[in-house]
Amino acid sequence: MRIFTPILLALLFTACVPAGPTRLNAKPLSRRPATPAIRKAPPIAPAAASLPSTPIQPPRVTTRSFAGITFEGVAFDSRSHRLVVADQAKGPASQFADSAAAGQAFGGLAAVNAGFFTPEGLTLGRVVSAGKPVGAWNNASSLGSGLWFETALGSSTITRRGNVSSAVRELIQAGPLLIENSHSIAGLETTKVSARSVILWDGGTRWWIGCCSPCSLAALSQALASVQPAGWPVRHALNLDGGRSSDLWVSGNVAGGPILIRPPWNRPVRNFLVLMPR
Repeated sequence: MRIFTPILLALLFTACVPAGPTRLNAKPLSRRPATPAIRKAPPIAPAAASLPSTPIQPPRVTTRSFAGITFEGVAFDSRSHRLVVADQAKGPASQFADSAAAGQAFGGLAAVNAGFFTPEGLTLGRVVSAGKPVGAWNNASSLGSGLWFETALGSSTITRRGNVSSAVRELIQAGPLLIENSHSIAGLETTKVSARSVILWDGGTRWWIGCCSPCSLAALSQALASVQPAGWPVRHALNLDGGRSSDLWVSGNVAGGPILIRPPWNRPVRNFLVLMPR
């Protein structure tokens, strides 16, 4: 019995030790970090172009005051209405005495004075009316630093000079730009106070043409960065000829009309933007 005692004690000791987990084909543990769990990517937000468009509203007169500047004009949607250039090849007042005469001659709903012109009545910058170009590009002055144009396909844009499609149906070169990509333009003139004519765009299909009370270009730019004359944020704004040229007519067929803003001391102008149904 003594001979087997050590063996029995060894067997009993081994049986008391808890057994580890059984592994088949066990390999040494790796020092590399474990592979992270795969996560699903968040859904991609729809592009702005794919979002539902705003309902089309008929043209309407809007009036708004902000920072001592009163804005009065007509808001419209380019899906239902468009602007055309009423240019006078023989100079100011050779066909249209004022905005009302130009708008009514075209059967339009509204009209505002548009581009700058020389004392001789020539266009100060490029103009395109019904596909016919007139005048040379104004590449030197801030009065020609911006463009409004409509392509042959019917879409309209406000942009800097030089950024123009070759297929243009209507175009006015004017300036300076007042708002670009929702930001006011730095370095504009701060001291000269004058009546202004402007065209505003939300970057989509909403537009506004009209006039504002006397102010400097810098004050106008800063106001437009905050105020919404038509009830929507202004993404791009272009200054048109102003001062004694500022001239706005809105038909009585437009909600809030009729309107005629043209003081007696105003002078005849070379061309107008006329609002027309599509």
